Amino acid sequence: MNIVELIIFLLPAYLANSIPVVLGGGMPLDFRKTMDDGERILGDGKTIRGFVAGVAAGTFIAGVITLLWPLSFFASAQMQFLGGTATAFGAMAGDAFGSFAKRRIKFKPGQPFFPDTFLFIVFALIFVFPFISTKFYDIYNIAFCIGLTLIMHPLFNIIANKAGLKRVPWYGKYNGKHSE
Repeated sequence: MNIVELIIFLLPAYLANSIPVVLGGGMPLDFRKTMDDGERILGDGKTIRGFVAGVAAGTFIAGVITLLWPLSFFASAQMQFLGGTATAFGAMAGDAFGSFAKRRIKFKPGQPFFPDTFLFIVFALIFVFPFISTKFYDIYNIAFCIGLTLIMHPLFNIIANKAGLKRVPWYGKYNGKHSE
């Protein structure tokens, strides 16, 4: 386990998950549609602009990392770039899935939901699978990725709250919309 490589590997997913707080807003990803249970599919906090901005930011940092720091988990620069893009997309998909799950179990928008802390990284690890060496998937690497995320995600949310980007440390923008 190379801790520096693992942290660098996680950057596209972390950036993708963070950037919608700053660049999100606009039309909800679910187009304000509801399910048969009467609840929104995702809610107002998941927006098209936030999703696209997250994937774009994660893809950009994946490109920078590919140019500056080849990671041993990938067979080639092309696979590393595609893998970084996949982690960014997976992070956004995992974040959206968390909102979907919250709506199904009747959590209110913005109500803390423990899986929100790590679902984005679990999805990122699933989405990168076709691009990364199987040697990456050992218990220590996975435990490190999830463990670090369980520490860093709440910490970044507290920092965003203190910086005025989020209403409360686990969700929400000051502009009247919440971002879960």
